[in-house]
Amino acid sequence: MTAQHHDRLLIIDFGSQVTQLIARRLRELNVYCEIHPYQTVTDAFLVGFAPRAIIFSGGPDSVTRAGSPRPPKSAFSLGVPILGICYGQQVMMHELGGLVESGDGTAEFGRAFVTPTDRKSHLLDGWFETGREQVWMSHGDHVSRVAPGFEVYGTSPGAPFAITADPDRNFFAVQFHPEVHHTPKGSKLYENFVRLAGFKGDWTMGAYRDEAIAKIRAQVGTAKVICGLSGGVDSSVAAVLIHEAIGDQLTCVFVDHGLLREGEASEVVSMFRDHYNIPLVHADEADLFIDALAGVSDPEIKRKTIGRLFIDVFQKHAAEVGGAEFLAQGTLYPDVIESVSFSGGPSVTIKSHHNVGGLPEKMGLKLVEPLRELFKDEVRALGRELGLPAHFIGRHPFPGPGLAIRCPGEVSREKLAILRRADAVYLDQIRRHGLYDEIWQAFAVILPVRTVGVMGDGRSYDFACALRAVTSVDGMTADYYPFCHDFLGETATRIINEVPGINRVTYDVTSKPPGTIEWE
Repeated sequence: MTAQHHDRLLIIDFGSQVTQLIARRLRELNVYCEIHPYQTVTDAFLVGFAPRAIIFSGGPDSVTRAGSPRPPKSAFSLGVPILGICYGQQVMMHELGGLVESGDGTAEFGRAFVTPTDRKSHLLDGWFETGREQVWMSHGDHVSRVAPGFEVYGTSPGAPFAITADPDRNFFAVQFHPEVHHTPKGSKLYENFVRLAGFKGDWTMGAYRDEAIAKIRAQVGTAKVICGLSGGVDSSVAAVLIHEAIGDQLTCVFVDHGLLREGEASEVVSMFRDHYNIPLVHADEADLFIDALAGVSDPEIKRKTIGRLFIDVFQKHAAEVGGAEFLAQGTLYPDVIESVSFSGGPSVTIKSHHNVGGLPEKMGLKLVEPLRELFKDEVRALGRELGLPAHFIGRHPFPGPGLAIRCPGEVSREKLAILRRADAVYLDQIRRHGLYDEIWQAFAVILPVRTVGVMGDGRSYDFACALRAVTSVDGMTADYYPFCHDFLGETATRIINEVPGINRVTYDVTSKPPGTIEWE
């Protein structure tokens, strides 16, 4: 993964759960950056990558432990600015002659406040204008002596060296996490750092579009490309970008598994065939998928069944197209990052996902992944550059297994039909009230129970549904959206009146964690 025409910032990952947020903050500043696990960052890697600046991430380890993660010593002699965050600060101090200790009651977790010293640094331009600043801490160890050449610019009750810097070498270190939302002026600190490092801020989607098109043409030449189109934003943007590069050398296979939202399949077919004139195979295999899910209630078995059939269907229709040498995928940068285990061992599986991974080996195809350097918000920006409809680009995330995982318990045609209608009414309500863009994701779930109700003069015995709406920055954590009771009451009334088969509506107020955004 390279962006040779841009100044590049290297993020060395020491295992923090929020390292991706660092990259997102930098990309928002139009700075190109990449995350690499510390194990892979060697002296040779640094020479080849040639970063203009480096950031050391946080991490769960302790520098006081023998064998804990370290950056290569050559990082400090490159002559480029370095910013250390939390563990990154501690490892800087440790490696450069300071002291890090555990205990002594100086651990801090959560909200804290940093008070400035009388020293000034351009790293802190815009900080401390009204006194102390709120930050987010998460550390057990603490720096007890700064390394030679470093001065102190901010302190907190648990971190007497909360902000330190060696101004001669442009080395900066903070004990808190400026990348998280709970450090309100964190983005300003990153902005100051990249300005001090001399970044031009030239990482834009307009530039990326032109570079990606040239790269696709160079990679593919005159060969044919086949794209697995799910109908989601990622694969759609990838398909339109590739089509702009190579035209009718691209054929899309849209696997319609019958688990999409109301009107979604026809919208995808119409947009690609009629608006973009992209060759498209509409593989309508709803019966195959839904029949295979009959009697299946375990969510992992559902996902794996859908994933297996997706691959089978895609292979069948790709073979009918024939002659393709490349497979296009909508792989994003978070997928790339997460595919490399920080520890080198297996990570915990919360739930499995499915896409067309594994197909290149089975089909003997080479990969085209034009979005693998981008985060989700950058994909949306690229989609706008490519002229995709705003309502399509702005759609909430939708899971690959579709409505199957919004039907806890067994999936059936009856339940899917009820769920589609309830979901459509719910989203229509959200749009009518002007709330759609305030919400990260909203959807209905049909519950595997029937409840007694009173409809007119008679009793009903129908399904209950749950409504879910969350706010989030990146999907890693989320909180429920605080609808007013009038909205919920109006929505429940509409669903019960307009959706035969539902007589009870509930609202899910669980955050993530402890819950997940989806129900399965």
